[in-house]
Amino acid sequence: MPLPNLNHEGELPEGIHQATIDEVIAQFSSGTEQRLMVTEHLKRIYQLAKETGYLQQLLIFGSYITAKPKPNDIDVVIIFDDDFDLAACSEDVKRLLNHQQAATEFGASVFWIRPSLLFLETIDEFIAGWQVKRDGTRRGIIEVRK
Repeated sequence: MPLPNLNHEGELPEGIHQATIDEVIAQFSSGTEQRLMVTEHLKRIYQLAKETGYLQQLLIFGSYITAKPKPNDIDVVIIFDDDFDLAACSEDVKRLLNHQQAATEFGASVFWIRPSLLFLETIDEFIAGWQVKRDGTRRGIIEVRK
């Protein structure tokens, strides 16, 4: 199912929209040099997360999935299987999952979790929470499944 069109504000409609990484890239990679650079960061992030063998889902939110011509970075939440062990990962993955290093090296705001770390909510509730913007309004986000 293709991603919906952006609304009059240049954003995805409210909701959790499922897509493949290729569909995301096809819809959001063109335009400015900045957008192309951020797309390359997204590709690298997805590849590293996938190479762990424990990727469940990748959530994408923020300015990259809007009509903004020059998104500052890529905002993602990586959900790994419960068996995921950061200590056993490559140095590249460790840098990716360190929030400050990810911002510097990958041009990304990266959050990550394993479902067993959730205590007060289900994984679906956790995912739904990422729709809420800083101002309390809701936005559309993309869920990329492996």
